[in-house]
Amino acid sequence: MMQPNLLLTIPDFFVDRNGIDVILFTRRQGMLAKLTTKNQITLPRDVVKEFKGIDYFDAKVQDGRIVLEPVVIRPLGSDLPGIRRKMERLGVSEADVDEAIRWSRKKPA
Repeated sequence: MMQPNLLLTIPDFFVDRNGIDVILFTRRQGMLAKLTTKNQITLPRDVVKEFKGIDYFDAKVQDGRIVLEPVVIRPLGSDLPGIRRKMERLGVSEADVDEAIRWSRKKPA
């Protein structure tokens, strides 16, 4: 179900006039995100679907705003040259890999 666009009223700044606090508001189009009691933020589905395959976000505060940037986490050496370097470092040969594959495909006796 698509979440409707909301007109959010966001406080911009506070002004003190003769001991009375006045809050000025700005209206913006946006979607609401909920902060839970466990300090978790629930992001709207329409926002999350823009980041398919992303499970992690780098979070920071910038100019009084929460900024989330998508992060792809990959183990070090997870590319093919990295795997081959690690195999060489561990002394694992291609013949060892072939033998391990044959062993794993054996049918139980």
